Amino acid sequence: MRFPNGWVGGTALVVGPVLLLVGTLLRSPFNFFFPDQLKAVAEHPELMRAAYTAFLAGNVVMWAAVACLVQRMGTGSPRWAAWGGMLVTVGLFERTFHAGVDQAAFSATRQLGVEGATDLVAKGYGELHLFSFLSFTIMFGWFVLAFGAYRSGVLGKVRSVALATMGLLPLGVLKGTEVLSIVGTAGLCVALVPLGVLVLREQPRPTRKNVLTAVPVALGLGALAVLSTLG
Repeated sequence: MRFPNGWVGGTALVVGPVLLLVGTLLRSPFNFFFPDQLKAVAEHPELMRAAYTAFLAGNVVMWAAVACLVQRMGTGSPRWAAWGGMLVTVGLFERTFHAGVDQAAFSATRQLGVEGATDLVAKGYGELHLFSFLSFTIMFGWFVLAFGAYRSGVLGKVRSVALATMGLLPLGVLKGTEVLSIVGTAGLCVALVPLGVLVLREQPRPTRKNVLTAVPVALGLGALAVLSTLG
């Protein structure tokens, strides 16, 4: 058995890129740099929460999408698959770390106001941490993965180039949307969504037993999710 399996990997290949694109588009009306992002949080809290949540969810889902892509690349180009998958996954971890800082800044905006939160973020913006040394993976990993996807034959030339555009996506804390952000996330959709549909079509039809088992499992996971919010 492979992990993730085809159902999980195929779904992630479709859902992950779409969520990243949605999050990118939702915050596109506001200026790119963090003082303007914090101001937007104060003035449009629900919209910004939805934007950053969609982007974070897409980023987390992408681990399974990348793993599924790497599995398919492994036969034709195992070394490029391994290196590309490792670098991109570390980059996904780093973006998730950034999202945690974003959330803390949002909370500071509610507690301290825009000026207080902006001052707080500015003072700590350049502090060193583990991911300071791994920032290159966020961009460089996509170029390696795209080349491997092309070399292995999993993606053609056009979709490999589209995958590589994710390497143009700006990185860092409280980064808004610019043209390259849209190019990168839209390119990711072009590259991976059709592959996700293909993977899902390759899967065997779920049996009645599978469906009946999935319902209580989904309800149980939903209950655990609610309990998790209680501390």
